[in-house]
Amino acid sequence: MKKLISRQESLEATYQELQTLKELLEDSPDISLKTEYQEKLERGIKEASEFKLLLLFKDPLDKRSCFLSVHAGSGGVDAQDWAELLSRMYYLWCTKKSYNVKVIETSPGDEAGIKSMTLEIEGDYAYGYLKSEAGVHRLVRISPFDANKRRHTSFALVEVTPEMSEVEVAVDENELRIDTYRSSGKGGQHVQKTDSAVRITHLPTGIVATCQNERSQHLNKATAMKVLASRLYKVREEEQKKKIRTIKGEYKSASWGNQIRSYVFQPYQMVKDHRTEVEVGDVESVMRGEIDIFIEAYLKSILC
Repeated sequence: MKKLISRQESLEATYQELQTLKELLEDSPDISLKTEYQEKLERGIKEASEFKLLLLFKDPLDKRSCFLSVHAGSGGVDAQDWAELLSRMYYLWCTKKSYNVKVIETSPGDEAGIKSMTLEIEGDYAYGYLKSEAGVHRLVRISPFDANKRRHTSFALVEVTPEMSEVEVAVDENELRIDTYRSSGKGGQHVQKTDSAVRITHLPTGIVATCQNERSQHLNKATAMKVLASRLYKVREEEQKKKIRTIKGEYKSASWGNQIRSYVFQPYQMVKDHRTEVEVGDVESVMRGEIDIFIEAYLKSILC
């Protein structure tokens, strides 16, 4: 609450500064003064829009940190490469937002890219913002893996869950199978040479959580338990709403007809969100993490 009040006071101060600059411009239309006014106005509008969005969040979980997982769907090696590109896009978005982001699990692809990756994203309202990204993301491009340079379509599934503890979700350890194995991903010598990676399976549901990038088996287990708790929470939430379709909650097949957003690289460039009809022609900026326009449009459509 103190952070919200501080942001409101900052916006009020910016407004007063703009009023003063406007009065000065009326008396003296100085070019440098006009530039300063325009820059401050644009920055103030952006900050006000972000602040208004924060006030719309109603779910108590919105303010929490979260886990974001990307899974390659149909499309073979192209889909695995697409999953890696999407993971990088979210990683870059998180750094722009000053969130603390950490890769906790990666499953490498057969030839390129990844089969899956899970990010732990720590910071205020990480879940509130990123829950809008859950769903199937579709890529259309000329495949770099096709010698005939044909256009391919591939898919990746994004899952987002709020950070929960096993105490909040009431995880019964008697229902868990815990396996340890040697990490296959990048890491230090300790990670590579010992069975420090941990895979936890919730036997009643079949939900699996893994962690392999921490420095010890103990830390990997603790993180995997948090991931498992967050996924179980989402499943139980959907069961209570009687909207569950499969044991993994809102899971949709990462294939044709289910996409929430399409990213077209060739023959033209366009990223389109099918829920809000928002379109962006600069694909490169989107892949560098500039996705606020999609997030804000979707959240306003469901919160306003």
